[in-house]
Amino acid sequence: MAPPTPVWAANFIKTISDKHRAASLTKERRLGKWTHELLSLVLGIPTVKREKQSYLVNTLSSLLFSLTASEKEDLLIIVFVAETDSDYVNSVAKTINDNFSKEVEAGLLEVVSPSQHYYPDFSTIKETFGDSKERVKWRAKQNLDFSFLMLYAQDKGDYYVQLEDDVVAKDGYYSDMKTYTIREASENWLYLEFSQLGFIGKLFRTRDLPMIAEFFLMFHRDKPVDWLLDHILWVKACHPEKDKKDCDAQKALLKQRYKPSLFQHVGLHSSLPGKIQNLKDKDFMKQTLHKAHVNPPAELTSSLKHYKQHSLDRLYQGQDFFWALTPVKGDYVCINFTKPIHVSGFLFRSGNIETSADKFYNTTVEVQPANVSNRLRRSRFSSEVWRLNQPSAVSRLPPPVCTSLCVHVIKQAVTQKRKSIV
Repeated sequence: MAPPTPVWAANFIKTISDKHRAASLTKERRLGKWTHELLSLVLGIPTVKREKQSYLVNTLSSLLFSLTASEKEDLLIIVFVAETDSDYVNSVAKTINDNFSKEVEAGLLEVVSPSQHYYPDFSTIKETFGDSKERVKWRAKQNLDFSFLMLYAQDKGDYYVQLEDDVVAKDGYYSDMKTYTIREASENWLYLEFSQLGFIGKLFRTRDLPMIAEFFLMFHRDKPVDWLLDHILWVKACHPEKDKKDCDAQKALLKQRYKPSLFQHVGLHSSLPGKIQNLKDKDFMKQTLHKAHVNPPAELTSSLKHYKQHSLDRLYQGQDFFWALTPVKGDYVCINFTKPIHVSGFLFRSGNIETSADKFYNTTVEVQPANVSNRLRRSRFSSEVWRLNQPSAVSRLPPPVCTSLCVHVIKQAVTQKRKSIV
């Protein structure tokens, strides 16, 4: 029988856990509405203020992009804003709500943050393993961030997946991950690995999260999180009187690796100020950057000059994506259907995971109904117009039959030269 948790440790963990609950559930610190149904998968993403570039919106877009309607109902994505600056926390919550309002409203996406008192004073932390004090503080805080997420997520699903805020997901990652997890469910593993990099893509049973978080909390100042996770394996599997070879073999039984990797690290600038991080998962397969569709016959026109071979015609034929040079006010892309067609809605999406800055902003989508005269068709006011401030939008169309669909650039949000992708 395992010895009981020491009283001092239990009290410490309970105090921390209570702070998590109190801080996370205050209204001004929480965005989204979990339905209290037990889901299959919970994804946890800690995010912090970065000096150079934030990758969070692209990470969330990648995770949401290929999900089916049924998958969205069986998944919760928790973003933990690991900062105590309320202005910054609110700005992140606003950005997420602006970009993913439907996902937030549906309970698919949730944002939480800690109380002002969650993090300890790191000023007395000791330097270890040759790391600077700033790096030791950074990795210790990371351990607390992961612990917060695990304790917060423990009662929300069957399985918990640890991610970071600068990754992209393979199309179909949810079904691949769930199928593999169900297949291995009867085995005695501590975690499954869906990426070979660090702590990315580690899947745990939620019933194991309290034990893991307790371990991280007790030793958060001592070692990085991936080392601590390996120590848990050692404690659970290794015989102190046997050699390293036997220990490694026993630890290998407690983790299962899935290939190819389902998540790729894309962040160049680490959350540790000044650190450049060129980590790439070699087992991650190259992503398809466009999805082919069968489109009705149409005449295509555009004022934009395409980049290299990425033309509008090739996009419409399902052969490529459209990549254009430097959109400015007044530019347009028009699809004039050869015959009027029934259209129930449209999806406008720009940008992709490899060139995340190349997007259309400040545009309108104009849909021309078929039931107006030729004279009125020249008038902007005879069309249904949607103004888009974000690089993607989905809309239901009131007119059932239309003759054309046009995208207009009403102003360009940036002045520097750049390309845009549809």
